[in-house]
Amino acid sequence: MGEFLAEITVRINETNNSYRAAQAAGDDFLADTHASELEDLRRIAARNGLDTGI
Repeated sequence: MGEFLAEITVRINETNNSYRAAQAAGDDFLADTHASELEDLRRIAARNGLDTGI
């Protein structure tokens, strides 16, 4: 599970950074898209018993 945790943590961090950049740029559609992806990634982590700490 260590590799899975590392990968999903990286994906969450990258998506969170993209979300913040979209917000800063005023791109609401892109921010919403990234927010949905973040929810999905966190749901996948939780379903697999992982606490990403994010």
